[in-house]
Amino acid sequence: MRVSEFDFDLPPELIAQAPASPRDSARLLHVPANHGLADLSIRDFPSLLNPGDLLVVNNTKVIPTRLTGRKRRHDGGGATIEATLHKAAGPGSWRAFARPAKKLKPGDTLDFDEHFSAVVAEKHDGGEIVLEFNSSGPALMDAIHRIGIMPLPPYIKRHREGRVTDVDDYQTLFALREGAVAAPTASLHFTPRLVSAIEAAGVGTAHLTLHVGAGTFLPVKSEDTGDHIMHSEWGELSRSSADLINRTRQSGGRIVAAGTTALRLLESAAQEDGTVHPFSGETDIFITPGYRFRVADVLLSNFHLPKSTLFMLVSAFAGLGRMQEAYAHAMDAGYRFYSYGDATLLERAG
Repeated sequence: MRVSEFDFDLPPELIAQAPASPRDSARLLHVPANHGLADLSIRDFPSLLNPGDLLVVNNTKVIPTRLTGRKRRHDGGGATIEATLHKAAGPGSWRAFARPAKKLKPGDTLDFDEHFSAVVAEKHDGGEIVLEFNSSGPALMDAIHRIGIMPLPPYIKRHREGRVTDVDDYQTLFALREGAVAAPTASLHFTPRLVSAIEAAGVGTAHLTLHVGAGTFLPVKSEDTGDHIMHSEWGELSRSSADLINRTRQSGGRIVAAGTTALRLLESAAQEDGTVHPFSGETDIFITPGYRFRVADVLLSNFHLPKSTLFMLVSAFAGLGRMQEAYAHAMDAGYRFYSYGDATLLERAG
């Protein structure tokens, strides 16, 4: 498909710069499968679920991977470099996006503080580099936590040092397993009160892990979706969660994916008959209209960027025309967009 089919004009004032407070006060646009739209609140989400449904959430935890360092020079000077780590490449190495990358070459050393540094081991297109750090394993993670800033997407405007509040704001209630460099944003709306209401509605919860990479923010630069190459991400679905999902489907309950990341891993673990098997490894699944979904029946999702892989995914799930209608309504109604914005509840088309 032509990437231009997924384009739309979004007024910049609708891009949320901070989450709703409290989190479950965000708005929710309900998009049923066939017709009609309903303007609701996230607090209405439990009432839209059925007893016996299963909510599937991503328990990945965001690491503060935006690092600022200085290119080492013998005279003590050197350019200031921002490196956003996006995928671990080994016990002591990470792939990263550097700015300004043009000032770097393989062999350069970046000093992040007196004791923490890295060598540029590789340089690739698009500002991507591979950094080999002077520590590894738990010591490396300790250093990243000590000096790193939460890696907010570029449309959330912050000073270089970020905001202290983003440490909590950009982390979900379910965050457990460190490894993501972007939050599974649909789950940012959940509070203990909302989870209790979901449980009271007779809805179960299953957990999986997909360590969201910075590639989720990369624009689709090709003119045709068939030419786009997805960055791979690591995910895992346990035996217990897979069994719970399969039992729910067999008993007639619906699978409700909390976010596109949960949905992508479900589809990566799915068999042709709709059952899921335990999964552990990399996935680069790219979902566009025409894809046949095998597991999820309902999708809770935020509003996504034009021409993004995520807007393509929700268009595949609910129908491109339906999503164009929903997004036009949301813009007219002043919904807040993107990571810190409001949510949609989509029912699968067909």
